[in-house]
Amino acid sequence: MEAASLPPSGSSSGQTALVVEDDKSVAMLLRFLLERDGFRVDSAADGREAQRLIATLVPPAIVLLDIMLPYADGFELIANIRSQPGWEKLPVMMLTAKGSERDIARALDAGADDYMVKPFQPDELKARLRRLLRRQ
Repeated sequence: MEAASLPPSGSSSGQTALVVEDDKSVAMLLRFLLERDGFRVDSAADGREAQRLIATLVPPAIVLLDIMLPYADGFELIANIRSQPGWEKLPVMMLTAKGSERDIARALDAGADDYMVKPFQPDELKARLRRLLRRQ
């Protein structure tokens, strides 16, 4: 199904995504969805590993970030991302089980570009990612 691809045909070539997710099955699903659409995926399973990647990686095209993580939560990581040279304006999608209005507002105020509550629908996630990538 071509319409489900993230970017328009072929434009994801060479793009990278950073996935920060401690649930292995969700991380594998995100990797599968992104790699199927031509992304190279770097991933971290906890906040400490994510901070190391943020400090050392070339800025990716997009970041998918959980909130509830060991060592450093998603709120700390979004602050880190927004303060890192070259990462300040990257699209960041928060993808988390925390669905309260307070958590959503806090994440958006902290600098997230979008927010989805797990469990998520893959086609909706991909549509939101396409929207964020078009803005770049």
